[in-house]
Amino acid sequence: MQTTDTVLMIEPIAFGYNAETAKNNYFQVEQKGSDIQAKALAEFNSFVGKLRSKGVNVITIKDTLDPHTPDSIFPNNWVSFHKDGKVVLYPMFASNRRVERREDILESIENQGYEVAEIDDWSFSETQGHFLEGTGSMIFDHDSKIAYGSVSLRLDENLFREFCEKYGFTPIVFHSYQTVGTERLPIYHTNVMMCVADQFVVICLDCIDDELEREKVIETIKNSGKEIIEISEEQMQQFAGNMLQVQNKDGEKFLVMSQTAYQSLTSEQVTAIEKYCEIIYSDLNTIEVNGGGSARCMLAEVFLPKK
Repeated sequence: MQTTDTVLMIEPIAFGYNAETAKNNYFQVEQKGSDIQAKALAEFNSFVGKLRSKGVNVITIKDTLDPHTPDSIFPNNWVSFHKDGKVVLYPMFASNRRVERREDILESIENQGYEVAEIDDWSFSETQGHFLEGTGSMIFDHDSKIAYGSVSLRLDENLFREFCEKYGFTPIVFHSYQTVGTERLPIYHTNVMMCVADQFVVICLDCIDDELEREKVIETIKNSGKEIIEISEEQMQQFAGNMLQVQNKDGEKFLVMSQTAYQSLTSEQVTAIEKYCEIIYSDLNTIEVNGGGSARCMLAEVFLPKK
């Protein structure tokens, strides 16, 4: 199944700009002011409210002040929850993000009635300088057992291939770039340039500079039976690729995105998406500007079986 009705979200307690991740996350801009956390919390709460109002089950867990984790609002990079009861922990590029991995969060999810059969911990690769940042770096087509991965400092190609072999995914490896000043630099996470839903894929093909790689991605998507909804690089910069399809308890599907992303879309693109599902969008401006991540980054899908 491509979509889940349950997501984990981490409530920020000391959200802010993270200089360590900004080294290769070119979406981040530091805003000055003492109200960044308050604004981020307001955006978080409004977003949670919109999801819950549509019947999506949102598990919220508060961050902790110690250790300080400015990016904890983006849990999908350190953990994924699978339908066979496995929980995977991932190796993270930024050392100050590694402390986001909290055992008590996993216990809280178990206490909500979900079964954790096994914890598969890949974080040891950090010591060797190899990283694979969860569903930020890997985009899963669960139904077709395909995983898309754009190579960057946060997606080690060998580690990605090893993960795919273990979990039964066919790896589709490519390189994607964004223009930063006068340079073409690697996009830090695959999930800012593509989103795989049950019947369609939103993707910025212009980011894949290599023609053969681009054709391979297009061919793979088409062969999986999904419609390609293409976005421009300018729209990608507005987080239009950072979307996630979820469902509610009644099985109704929704495509979740930020207000910034939604406002960047053309009416034709909105119509193309709404052929398949309703759009939920929320104002995440403070989180996007300082954190360099958007709606999809804030959602860790929970596919775990119920006890």
